Amino acid sequence: MDLNIVWFILITVLFTGFFILEGFDYGVGMMMLCRPKNERAQFVRAIGPVWDGNEVWMITAGGAMFAAFPHVYATMFSTFYLALFLMLLALIMRGVAFELRGKLQYSDWTNFWDFGIMFGSFVPALLWGVAVVNLLRGLPINYQMHYVGNFLDLLNPCALLGGIFFLLLFTFHGANFLLIKIADEGLLQNIRQKSLRLGITTLIVYVIFAGVAAVETDILAKPGTIIFLGLSIGALIASLAGAKAGCGCKAFISSTLGIAFLTIGFFTAMFPRLMVSSIAPEWSLNIYNAASTPHTLTLMTIAAAIFVPIVLCYQAWSYKVFKERVTPADVHYH
Repeated sequence: MDLNIVWFILITVLFTGFFILEGFDYGVGMMMLCRPKNERAQFVRAIGPVWDGNEVWMITAGGAMFAAFPHVYATMFSTFYLALFLMLLALIMRGVAFELRGKLQYSDWTNFWDFGIMFGSFVPALLWGVAVVNLLRGLPINYQMHYVGNFLDLLNPCALLGGIFFLLLFTFHGANFLLIKIADEGLLQNIRQKSLRLGITTLIVYVIFAGVAAVETDILAKPGTIIFLGLSIGALIASLAGAKAGCGCKAFISSTLGIAFLTIGFFTAMFPRLMVSSIAPEWSLNIYNAASTPHTLTLMTIAAAIFVPIVLCYQAWSYKVFKERVTPADVHYH
C-alpha cells in the first residue's frame, strides 16, 4: 500500500473532522453577536464541554502534516505566518474567555469575555476560508519550495469570497447545532428563523463562490470534485429543509454532511498536490516530493492505527455524556 496516499487520506479525514466539529463551535460563537446576556450564557453552555476537544483536531491535523509532509508544513507556515499568528491570538483569547467569563458576575466582565469568544470565532473562520482557497488557487512558490509572495497576495478577491463563505457556512452549522442543544422553546424558535435566513444566504454565496472558483482554480478538472461539491450543495439544501420543518437533528446532520463533502471535494481537487505553485505546476508540493521517509511513514501509520480509534471513542463518549439540552435553569446569575 502507498503510505503517501494513506497519509493524504488521513489528513483529509482530520481536516474534515476539524471543519465539522470546530465549525459549529465557531458558528455558535458568532451566533452570540447582539444576543441578550442570558441567551449568550446558554450558547456558551451548549459548547462549553466540547469546544476544547474539538480544537484538538486542528492540532492533530497540523501534527500529522508536520510528521508526514514536513516540507508542506514548513512552506505553509512561512506562507501564512502572519495569518496564523492572528489566528493564534484569536484562539488564545477565545480559550481564555471560556475559562474566565463566569468567574465574576459583573456585566462589563461578562460582556468583555463574550466579545472574546465572538472575536475568537470570527477571525479563525474567516482565515481558514482564505487559506483553503489560496491553497487551491495557487501561491507563488519557487523551485526551492519557498513562498516568494507577501501577505497582501493572500487577500485576493477569490480568497476573501471564500472567507465570507466559510463564515456563513460555519454560522449556519452552529445555528443547527443549537437547534439540538437549546431547550427553551422561545429561543429555539428564534434560532430556527435565523438558521433559515443563514441557510438561504449560505447557498446563494456558495453558488457564487463555486462559479468564481471554477474560473480561478482547476476544480472542474476532476469529475470527483464536481460530484462532491454537488453532494455538498444537496446536503445544505436538505439542512435548510430540516430547519424549516423544525427538525433540528436533520438540519444538523445534513449541514455536517455538507461540510464533509465540501472538504473531501477540496482534497480531491488537490490530489496529489498539497500546495499549488502559481509560478510553475512542476514546483507544486505533492505527497511525494514533500513527504517524510518511508520508515517514518510506516512508524506513524502503526501509531495512528492504535491511537486514532482511541481518540474517536473518547470523543464519542464525551458527546454522549453531554448530550442533554441546555435550559435557562442551567445558567445562574446573582
